[in-house]
Amino acid sequence: MASVYSAGDFRNGTTFEMDGNVFRVVEFQHVKPGKGSAFVRTKLKNVISGAVIEKTFNPSEKFPAAQIEKKEMQYLYNDENLYYFMDNDTYEQIPLNKEQIGEALKFIKENMNVTMLSYKGNVFAVEPPMFVELEVKYT
Repeated sequence: MASVYSAGDFRNGTTFEMDGNVFRVVEFQHVKPGKGSAFVRTKLKNVISGAVIEKTFNPSEKFPAAQIEKKEMQYLYNDENLYYFMDNDTYEQIPLNKEQIGEALKFIKENMNVTMLSYKGNVFAVEPPMFVELEVKYT
């Protein structure tokens, strides 16, 4: 993992530190206008607060990479507003709410393994598996 990113290297999913916060690139666009210098237009999500901001960078600006922990966990079940995941190594269960799981909720089923992304112990994203095999029970 890179220890420093330049804004010109931003891609979707790049996670970096800026102004004491950790941001994840949601969208990016490299713009090269006819006049003036190139710039990078981004939409960033604060991984701690969940706030989304739009910001423009000079491609040569540099930012330290955030040390993100990835851990494989199994989705167990949901109980009202909480969704329970189990650490496959320690069998510890972690409850998360809908906001912490986000869009991944549409793609995960009970007993499915997912990847948890966290920063300093705070889970900010759940990545469903790339491929799944599902069986049609009824049509």
